[in-house]
Amino acid sequence: MNGRTGSAWSWQVEHNGAWHWEVDSRRDSPNAFALVVTGPNDADHQWSTRLAPGGSFTSVPVSVAVSDEGYEGALAALTAQRRAIRRKRPVDASLPVIFNDYMNTLMGDPTTAKLLPLVDAAAAAGAEYFCVDAGWYDDGGHWWDSVGEWLPFTGRFPDGGLDRVLDHIRARGMQAGVWLEPEVVGVRSPMADKLPDEAFLQRFGERVVEHSRFLLDLRHPAAREHLDSVVDRLVDDHGVRYFKLDYNVTPGAGTDRDALSPGDGLLEHNRAHLGWLDGILDRHPDVIFENCASGAMRMDYAMMSRLDLQSTSDQQDPRLYAAIAAAAPASLLPEQAGNWAYPQPGMSDEELAFAMVNGLVGRLYLSGRIDAMSAHELGLVREGVAAYQEVREHLCDTTPFWPLALPGWFDDVVAMGLRFGSSAYLAVWSRAETPGRSTPVTLPLPFWQGRAVGVATHYPRSLPSWTPTWGRSTGELTVLPSAGGPGARLFRLDMHPS
Repeated sequence: MNGRTGSAWSWQVEHNGAWHWEVDSRRDSPNAFALVVTGPNDADHQWSTRLAPGGSFTSVPVSVAVSDEGYEGALAALTAQRRAIRRKRPVDASLPVIFNDYMNTLMGDPTTAKLLPLVDAAAAAGAEYFCVDAGWYDDGGHWWDSVGEWLPFTGRFPDGGLDRVLDHIRARGMQAGVWLEPEVVGVRSPMADKLPDEAFLQRFGERVVEHSRFLLDLRHPAAREHLDSVVDRLVDDHGVRYFKLDYNVTPGAGTDRDALSPGDGLLEHNRAHLGWLDGILDRHPDVIFENCASGAMRMDYAMMSRLDLQSTSDQQDPRLYAAIAAAAPASLLPEQAGNWAYPQPGMSDEELAFAMVNGLVGRLYLSGRIDAMSAHELGLVREGVAAYQEVREHLCDTTPFWPLALPGWFDDVVAMGLRFGSSAYLAVWSRAETPGRSTPVTLPLPFWQGRAVGVATHYPRSLPSWTPTWGRSTGELTVLPSAGGPGARLFRLDMHPS
């Protein structure tokens, strides 16, 4: 961005594999720069291809947005582009509340005994989907290098198996989901011997092994047929209506099997992966698909133009997550930004509100041991879910803004807003320890300077107010965080005719 003129560019590489960008100064004039944005190349990614006479090659797509209204204007334009290329699916149109049993909760150790009370608490809090995360296929505690067959492990789910849990989820009025890491097969998995060598990424005639896993080569029909059968079985036989698709190991430069270069093989595998996703989306229009990808390790608009939502991080500290939740709309649509909120029993009211606000400025992705909460604690969670259910009515029409600029990792105060029409939601997180007397926070909102604006606390309404005050002449909102430890509030602002 040019700080003097306000001219700004933003861009994204819409590819689920290797990419590269750089900004270089030029000699044409003192203020001349060149932007280079590419997919895989030879120098960085061992990619090359061969074209026959008259042949052609299509590069990976890139979107570029330009604005004279600073970085917020450029990101607003990119937000519009993301909505234009996104595959909108009716099953996800309501942006349902999802509860996931992993983060700061069961952490990959689900059992019937642990899940049933958690399912009941999630339903009581207002969740509409419940996802059983990693571990449901566990053969005894050492599952990392044995995954790939994706059959429920009965030892974790006696007396009815996994279906008993999934039926209980549905009986409590929610849809049932499971975690899946489809692109890998553990070295100890039965599928490692059942699938041919050609169904895996290879180098020098040997399968690529990364962290005790083989990686499927989705150019090969046997690999795709295996994954199709897994998804179809879980949907048709077990009634799964939500998949959390993970991706925790990477393939390196790629595969040289049936390819001129490893990068060439990887690019064609990446494109085959997108084709496989298109197939399951077409075949299962009533199923929601999340891109977890190791907490956004692979987050791009090749994937996100197709999939419904994205876990924005695996960060487990709510105070650190505030910066992630606030920055997420710079690279992801707000309605796809699955921000974890994991309130815990024993948190103070302010800590609990802080954790919930993390999830309210995107897709609320709820977790935490809410089954062990007091009635008062669960009431604050339920209040947060109800607040999100109001936010989501406008989320697909919002444009992000940052009154205090994009957040720094250690900023004491973080703020991010979502504008829609003449209204906005504005989240403010105070992360500093402020014993005694707190310090007012001033938030510039120049787009409403000189206008009458009503401000109300949207969440939590049941806790003490931060005394929001609108300065019409200055276009600034002032709030007074509660003294003590970290806290957060979500405000609703409405411009009035004047």
